[in-house]
Amino acid sequence: QVQLVESGGGLVQPGGSLRLSCAASGSIFSDNTMGWYRQPPGKPRELIARITSGGSTYYQDSVKGRFTISRDKAKNTVYLQMNSLKPEDTAVYFCNSPVGGTLVAWHWGQGTQVTVSS
Repeated sequence: QVQLVESGGGLVQPGGSLRLSCAASGSIFSDNTMGWYRQPPGKPRELIARITSGGSTYYQDSVKGRFTISRDKAKNTVYLQMNSLKPEDTAVYFCNSPVGGTLVAWHWGQGTQVTVSS
């Protein structure tokens, strides 16, 4: 079973930037599409970005042009560079591997809290 550990969250002012990391155990990581999800307070978790094994990316409209997903297969790590942050980006951020619909491949990690506030 792959274990996921997210990090890099914190408190940032509107307009600021953060870089999230997701470290995954297990070599199968390199073959999987990876995604970043977020769960705002009182709302369901949603997929906001994903990257395939070949490097193709997808972004939810709300983050397009501000967030960038990338991966380092050698380090079994996926990143989310977040720029021009807005208060509505406040959420717990998770990574996982989307396998269709709302299904994911592995157990969820603990996530990392991102709070955007002045």
